[in-house]
Amino acid sequence: MYIADDRRYDKMKYNRCGASGLMLPAVSLGLWHNFGSNGNFDNMEAMCRTAFDNGITHFDLANNYGPEPGAAEENFGRILKKSLGGYRDEIVISTKAGYGMWPGPYGDWGSKKYLVASLDQSLRRMGLEYVDIFYHHRPDPETPLEETAKALDGIVRSGKALYVGVSNYNKEQTIAIAKLFREMGTPFIINQRRYSMLDRTMERDGLKDYAAVHGIGIITFCPLEQGLLTDRYLHGIPEDSRVRRDGRFLQESAITEDKLAKIRALNELAAQRGQSLAQMALAWILRDGDVTSVLIGASRPSQILDNIGMLGNQSFSREERERIDEIIR
Repeated sequence: MYIADDRRYDKMKYNRCGASGLMLPAVSLGLWHNFGSNGNFDNMEAMCRTAFDNGITHFDLANNYGPEPGAAEENFGRILKKSLGGYRDEIVISTKAGYGMWPGPYGDWGSKKYLVASLDQSLRRMGLEYVDIFYHHRPDPETPLEETAKALDGIVRSGKALYVGVSNYNKEQTIAIAKLFREMGTPFIINQRRYSMLDRTMERDGLKDYAAVHGIGIITFCPLEQGLLTDRYLHGIPEDSRVRRDGRFLQESAITEDKLAKIRALNELAAQRGQSLAQMALAWILRDGDVTSVLIGASRPSQILDNIGMLGNQSFSREERERIDEIIR
């Protein structure tokens, strides 16, 4: 029988999610990779237990996480049933809908029919009555924004989600849907965006500053750029790397000598700070308090422990910030 570590809340920092009452851990666990039908269930369970034992209370999923689509939710449902379910009131569970999930015109994008049906399926897969946060996973250029917003509002009023969020929405799209949510009184609290030292699109489009001013939480994914911002690629591309095994998300052509030189320089700075490159990259995202939580992925429990080791050093001197900007440029 699993019993959580009594000291778990002493090991993590928690940040308020926008202007809401919800607190999220500074580090959250994403189940995008390594929780599908091709993964080892005992390892999945060990990662979730390790995360929770160290204060990671937020587990982030989506309907299409796998492979196959739905598999991550099914496996997480098994983990809840076997060990973590007794701590449900201490856990924040999020899922999403917005990408292709089943054939035909009703299994994709942002219609009310798709969003409601998808969440019902997600709840069944995980064995839950509700999720804490339900996201629209990506903007839909065809469905009226009002329909998507009303669908999310209705989901909260039905009791199937406590809060709503959006993912991959830029500043203008966020402003537009936030206005609709305010008019309906919908608890819209968070936007999930890609963000790292190497990808600062969220800064350039103005979302990061806008969210901080207007009480919208930000949670970021791909903070380590699919492993590039770790020590995995300092000396080239390992044969057992994700690039070799699965080039869908990180392609070999993207790993140029110029990029490797930048990564090596960043690694030297991290060493001077007494951190691994991964730890510095995660700490950098949380450096100014504008980001609520950073999503990490993992393939084994030890990676989770290494990543949360950055919590002891999240501050950067002006010289360090300028050096990072200089390296990236």
